[in-house]
Amino acid sequence: MGVDQTLGNNIITTSLDKVVNWSRSKSLWPMTFGLACCAIEMMATGAARFDLDRFGVLFRASPRQADLIVIAGTVTKKMLPVIQTVYEQMPEPRYVIAMGACACSGGIFDTYSTVQGVDEVLPVDVYVPGCPPRPEVLIDGLLRLQDKIRGKRGKMVRPKWVDDYLDSIPR
Repeated sequence: MGVDQTLGNNIITTSLDKVVNWSRSKSLWPMTFGLACCAIEMMATGAARFDLDRFGVLFRASPRQADLIVIAGTVTKKMLPVIQTVYEQMPEPRYVIAMGACACSGGIFDTYSTVQGVDEVLPVDVYVPGCPPRPEVLIDGLLRLQDKIRGKRGKMVRPKWVDDYLDSIPR
């Protein structure tokens, strides 16, 4: 975790960033957003055989309780406003995984109605390739996201409502 030094037997010192980012990385709560065949593999990943609970990953059905959205499948222009609304309802800091060839690059659907990669509208943190990707590949993507979160320094984001509240206090 990046422990700097040990003083005696009972005291460990480290930075607050390291502790917060470590705890964030060990408690990812993804919002499931299954759009096509990749959703079946995402459900299999959350089932008992692959046991995501051991990594601290618990799927949530509400965007208000999720800090990660897994876009699994083909994103059409008709679904784009819904995806953006769900993403905006998630609290900060929020993360995005694009799962499958269709979410990453449009896949085989080079048509007017298909978004050629969800990164056109959302900031994607991890790409999980495949058509559809196996559960092991999604687990690897989640572990890579945990490593990315743990590696952040000085990026502790204060929620917007805290800034709004602090600005509303008369001084």
